[in-house]
Amino acid sequence: MTVQEHTPRLSALVVAHNEEAQLADCLDALRFADEIVVVLDRCDDASEEIARAHGARVEAGAWEIEGARRNRGIELCDGDWILEVDADERVTAELAQDIRATIAEAPYGHFLVPFHNYVGERLVEFGWGAAWGVSATVRLFANDPALGPAKIWGEQRIHPALELKGASGRLMAPMVHYVDRNISDMIQRLDRYTSARARDLRESGDIGSFGHNLRRIFSRFWKCYVARHGYREGQYGFLIALMASLYPILSYLKAHLEDE
Repeated sequence: MTVQEHTPRLSALVVAHNEEAQLADCLDALRFADEIVVVLDRCDDASEEIARAHGARVEAGAWEIEGARRNRGIELCDGDWILEVDADERVTAELAQDIRATIAEAPYGHFLVPFHNYVGERLVEFGWGAAWGVSATVRLFANDPALGPAKIWGEQRIHPALELKGASGRLMAPMVHYVDRNISDMIQRLDRYTSARARDLRESGDIGSFGHNLRRIFSRFWKCYVARHGYREGQYGFLIALMASLYPILSYLKAHLEDE
C-alpha cells in the first residue's frame, strides 16, 4: 500500500482599491492557483463584481493601514503557500510553472519574485529602488497552521516593514508589473506615497530634519541612477531617480508644514 503524497495548496491573494480596469486580467492569470482571495479596500467601482465572477473569496472593508489590510488577506488564505499579487501585476505561464515546481519541494520559508517593470509600454529594467519600485520582492511564502505565515506585514501606511521567517530563496521567472501608465501617473503616485509617508512620520513622533532629508535627495538619486544603473534606461532612468530622490524630502515637508 502506497501513501499518497500531499500536494501543497496555493492561495493567490490580491488586495485592491478601485481596480476595475486591471482586476479581470490580473485574476485571469491566477487561475492556476487552488484558491483566489481578494480583499477590497473602500471600493466603489465594479471590483467586487469582477472578483466574484472569477470565483474569488471576497472580503470588502476599510483599512487605514496598508499592513493591516494585507495581513487580513493573509488570514483569509487556506493554502499551504500564499502568492501575493497586486492588480497591476500579471503572473506569466513561466512564473506559474516556477511557483508550482518550487512549492512542491520547498521547506517552510519565503521566496523573492523578480519583476519586469513597465512604464507605459516600455520595459524599464534598471534603476528601481530607494522606496521607488523594486526589481524583486518577497511575494511567495509558506502558510503553516502551526508556524503561521512566513511573511507578516508591519503597521505602516506606506512601504510597511516585513517580518520574514524560515528559509529564503528566489524564483527565476519574473512577474510583469505595469507600474505607471505615463509621467502624470508617476507624479500622482509620488503625491499619494509622500502623503501616506507624512502621516506615518507624524505618528512616529520623529519626522527627521530638513538637512538630513535634503542630503537624501543626492544620495537617493545616486543610488538609483548610478549604483543601480538607471542611466542605462536613458530619460526613464532619470525620471525614476528623480522620483526616488524627492520622496524623502517631500514626505518630510508634508509632515512638517501640513496638517492631516
